[in-house]
Amino acid sequence: MSADPIPVGAGADPVFSAPWEAQAFALVVSLHDRGLFSWSEWADALGAETRRTGRATDYAAWLATIETLLAARGIADPDALADRRAAFARAAAATPHGEPIRLANDPLSRDRA
Repeated sequence: MSADPIPVGAGADPVFSAPWEAQAFALVVSLHDRGLFSWSEWADALGAETRRTGRATDYAAWLATIETLLAARGIADPDALADRRAAFARAAAATPHGEPIRLANDPLSRDRA
């Protein structure tokens, strides 16, 4: 499965640097549309994350903000999110360059064949 091309803006510069950034953006829009937060709540939470980390234009700040909002609303457990981030990092380290990263590649995964 190939990723869709990264959209470009008026100056032919990519709107997103990588497909995962577009996915993070889409996730925020989808969660807003489902009523998880208002745009002012999103802006306040993203602003707090930016002040905490200094990552104003980094989509990693968007992901951290999503996790914060999910945890604050009792939708996702912070420890479970931390475990998943660690599993993904291990899977990424164990995945050959150029191959898709799959959680099953995590050396500690119970789903390994």
